[in-house]
Amino acid sequence: MSTRTAPSTNYPPKATPSFEQQRAALLVEIAASMESVLQNINKLNRSLEGVIAVGNEFGAVEALWSQFENVMAKDEGEGNQKSGEGVEGEEDEGEGDGQDEEQEETVIGEKR
Repeated sequence: MSTRTAPSTNYPPKATPSFEQQRAALLVEIAASMESVLQNINKLNRSLEGVIAVGNEFGAVEALWSQFENVMAKDEGEGNQKSGEGVEGEEDEGEGDGQDEEQEETVIGEKR
């Protein structure tokens, strides 16, 4: 009878020291890169928060100008209707403008 040796079960083969060194160096490099990415994301987040804060500061000003615009548009519409009562052609224009303004106000009101 012949003797057979059992196949080796050391899969995968033992890692070489240079492989371990390269792997460790790459892991250190990856960790440093991830830290850099995290810092840059935090900077971006702070910048975006600043931009949003500045934008929010203009909210009150925008609302005030919108009110002013609406008041002026109503006054203008009433002025066109009053001045155009005696003239037939102007009366039609005044009514048409008033309808357009009402539609614009409705659209503006729906957006907010």
